[in-house]
Amino acid sequence: MLDQLSAIAAAAFEQCGFDPALGRVILSNRPQLCQFQCDGAMKGAKQLRRPPMEIAKAVAEKLAEHPAFAMVDVAPPGFINLNVTDEFLLQGLAIAASDARFGVPATENPRTIVLDYCGPNVAKPLHVGHLRPAIIGESLKRLMKFLGHKVIADNHLGDWGLQMGQVIAQLEELGKTADDITGPLLSEVYPQASARSKTDPDFRKKAQDYTVAWQQREPDKVVLGEKIIEVSCENFREDFAVLGVSYDYWYGESYAAQFVPAVLDTLKQQNLLRLDDGAQVVDVTRDDDNPPLPPAIMIKSDGACNYETTDVATILQRVQEFAPDDIWYVVDKRQALHFKQVFRVAHNSGIAPEDLHLVHIGNGTMNGADGRPFKTRDGGTMRLSDLLEQATAQAMEKIADSAYILDSEKPQAAQKIAVASIKFGDLSNHWAKDYVFDLQKFLSFEGKTGSYILYMLARINSILGKASDDTPQFAQLTGDAERELAIALLQTGQQFAQAAAQQAPNFVAESAYTIAVAFAKFYHNSNILNETCAQTRASRLALCKLTQDILLLHLDILGIEAVEAM
Repeated sequence: MLDQLSAIAAAAFEQCGFDPALGRVILSNRPQLCQFQCDGAMKGAKQLRRPPMEIAKAVAEKLAEHPAFAMVDVAPPGFINLNVTDEFLLQGLAIAASDARFGVPATENPRTIVLDYCGPNVAKPLHVGHLRPAIIGESLKRLMKFLGHKVIADNHLGDWGLQMGQVIAQLEELGKTADDITGPLLSEVYPQASARSKTDPDFRKKAQDYTVAWQQREPDKVVLGEKIIEVSCENFREDFAVLGVSYDYWYGESYAAQFVPAVLDTLKQQNLLRLDDGAQVVDVTRDDDNPPLPPAIMIKSDGACNYETTDVATILQRVQEFAPDDIWYVVDKRQALHFKQVFRVAHNSGIAPEDLHLVHIGNGTMNGADGRPFKTRDGGTMRLSDLLEQATAQAMEKIADSAYILDSEKPQAAQKIAVASIKFGDLSNHWAKDYVFDLQKFLSFEGKTGSYILYMLARINSILGKASDDTPQFAQLTGDAERELAIALLQTGQQFAQAAAQQAPNFVAESAYTIAVAFAKFYHNSNILNETCAQTRASRLALCKLTQDILLLHLDILGIEAVEAM
C-alpha cells in the first residue's frame, strides 16, 4: 500500500518539476491528524532552493485530484497530510482476501540462501543459549521462503572439537561401547569429562589426543563418535520439534572435514599460510582495521583442525553443493571476531566468490532479571527442555479453568501457548538486542505478548464460528476503527519486505501485534454478530476473516501455532 501511495506522490512531485524520489509516503506519526504523510517538501527545499510550504502546496494540488485521497492537507513547515478513501482501502482488502498470498508480492529477484542456525555441540543437551539462534533462524527461513527465495537450512553440528575427544575418552574409561550410548548416559558423561579435563592433566592430554584421532578417522574412535552424533541428534530433534524448528541438513563439522585438504591446498598455493609458534595461520587484518584482527589459526600446533578451518571448509562445501548467493549465520554476537576471520580467509583465498554474501546475524543474549545470561536458580545453565516444561506447566495453570478448551485438549493447548509466549517474547526484539526473559510477562493475555495475539485469534475463531452460515463480503467501512484495522492489514507486505531487507523477524512480530491491537479496538467499537444491517455485518465479518488469515500468516512466519480457543 505504501508503495502504491508513494508512486502516486512521486508522480505528483514530477508533474510539478520536482524530484520524484521526494514522494515517499509513510504512515502518519500523528494518526489523530491523518493516516499518512509525505515529508518530501522539507527534504527537497534546500535542493530546490524554494520554501518547503510552497513545494508542499504545489504537490498537494496535484494529489487532491487523485481519486485515492479523501483528504490532502498541508501543515507547517511543509508536511503533506493524507487520508485515503474507503474505496481505496476496500479495493486493497478485496485483493488481499482473494489472493493466496494476501496481497504480499513474491520477490522478483529470488536468491539462493544457505541459513546456518543454532549448530549445537553434540554430546551435550540443548540449553537456553540455543533458543535465540534456533527460533530467529527458523523465522528467517520461513520468511525468505514465503517471499520466493530458495532457502537451505543447515544445522551445522559441533562434532569435531575437543568435546568429542573428552567424551570418547571418558566412555572408554567407563568401559562403554557404542551400543551402550544413550541420551541419559551422554548427559552424565560430558560433564564428568569436561570437569576432569580442567583438573587432570593426564586426562586432558588424552582427550586432546583422542580429538586428533577422531579427526584423523581412527576406526575405533569413529565407531563411538558416530554413535554419539546419532544419539545427540535424536535428542535435539525432540526439542526442536516442540519449538517448530526444522532443518534440511544436519551436516556438521565432521562432514566438512573432507573439504579441509582442498582448503589447505588452496591456501598453500596462494602462499597465505605461515607458521606461527608451531601453528599454521592466515593473516586477515587490513590497514583500516582498528584494532588489527589476529591471524586465523587453520592448523593448531598439535596438528588438529581449528574451528576456522572447518568453517572455511564448510563454505567451500556449500559453494560446491548449493551455489548460494548468500550464507547467513545466526550465531551469538560474541562470535563476531571468529566470523570476520573466517569470511576474510574465504574471500581472500577465492574459496568464497566475490559476489557471495557472507553475513553474521549476531544475536544478543537472553538474560535473567539480573541482566546476565539466563541461568537456573542455582546458577547453572538451564536445559532447553526444562525451560519448555516449566513454561508449559505455567500455561496449563492459566487455562486450567477455561470452559472453552476441552480438558483432553488442554495439555496440547498449554504447550502451544507456552511456545508462542517464549518465541514471541524473543522475536519481538531485534536479534542484536539483549533482552530480559520474563515468563510471567510473556504468558500474560494482555500487552505485547504471543499469548495476547493467540487470544485475539481465539476471539475471531469464536465470532466466525457463530456466523458460519454468513457470507463475508467487503462492501463498506463505517468507522475509524475499521479503517485503522484495514491499514494495519494492508501493511503486511511492507513489514515483511522490511523484515527481509534487515534480516529481522521483529518487524513481523511488531506487525502481528499492531494488527491484534487494531482488531481489539474494532471489536470493542463495532457490532458484528448483533449488527442488523446485512451489508455492514457482511463487511465486518469479511474484516474478521481477513484478520484471521493474515494473523495466521504472521504466526506461521514466526513459527508459532495458534490454538482454537482460550
